[in-house]
Formats: sequence, structure tokens, C-alpha cells
Amino acid sequence: MFTKRNIQCLSTSVDEAWDFLSDPKNLAKITPPDLRFEIVSGAEKKMYAGQIIQYHVRSFFGIKTEWIAEITYVKEKAYFVDEQRYGPYKMWHHKHFIRAIPNGVEMENIVDYSVPLGIFGKWIHSFIIKPKLDKIFEFRRQKLIEIFGEYDPEVSKTA
Repeated sequence: MFTKRNIQCLSTSVDEAWDFLSDPKNLAKITPPDLRFEIVSGAEKKMYAGQIIQYHVRSFFGIKTEWIAEITYVKEKAYFVDEQRYGPYKMWHHKHFIRAIPNGVEMENIVDYSVPLGIFGKWIHSFIIKPKLDKIFEFRRQKLIEIFGEYDPEVSKTA
């Protein structure tokens, strides 16, 4: 099992951040173009617990991969959880938290995941999977800064 965690502060309100993040169609806006993300079904409504979203991505080596995710938990304007039901990972559990901070919003992502293929999967994780995930999450971080603006609470403390 592996864990990826990141925290990002944005210059926006909880309402604006939630409106953007709770719309499944916006995932395409924060996904690197080389993945050729395509929603197949399930994104017609704002996020709700029990929602099933099916999409295709070009994952490793450009192979078209089906991914089916279920939104398992939603607390309006606070957090939501998506879990892979079918896709490239053996297990994928992604928690998204949104918290108001002075002059902005703190967003925290925690992904717990495991890879298939046993010891071989663990080996390729270091060289292929982890670097690819790092690239995807860095792309998302930059896109969210473009959309909302970055906020550094440490700078605010000294101002």
C-alpha cells in the first residue's frame, strides 16, 4: 500500500472551491492533456454519495484504460471520497478535504492505493507509477493556481 498526500492553499472561498471540485466534469480541466481524459457517463449531476462515474484515460504507455469510480462519501463544502471500482490500480481510495483558512482555502488530498502485479508492480511503482502520479498531481496543483490563485498563509502571518 502506498500513500500520496498533498496540501495546497488557494486564494478563493470554500463556496467557489466546492462548486468547482464537486462538479465531476471539471476533473478534465485539471488532468494533464496527455492522459486524454474522457468522461463516458455519470457526470451529469453534482457530486453525491453513491455516484458512479465512468471515464477513459490513456495511462501508462498510452494504453486506453477504463476507470470506474464511486463517490462514497460527501460532506457538502468539507470533503468527498472517491474509490476506484474498476481500473488500473489494485486499490484506489482518494480523500479530498477543503477547509477555510484566513483569506483562502486549504485543500488536502490523501490517496491510499496499491498496484497490481505483486512484487513486479511494486518494482515498477518506483520507476513508472509514482513519477507519473507525481506529475499528474503537480499538473493539478498548477491548474488550480491558474484558476483560483495561490495563497501562502505563512506570508500572511508576517504581513
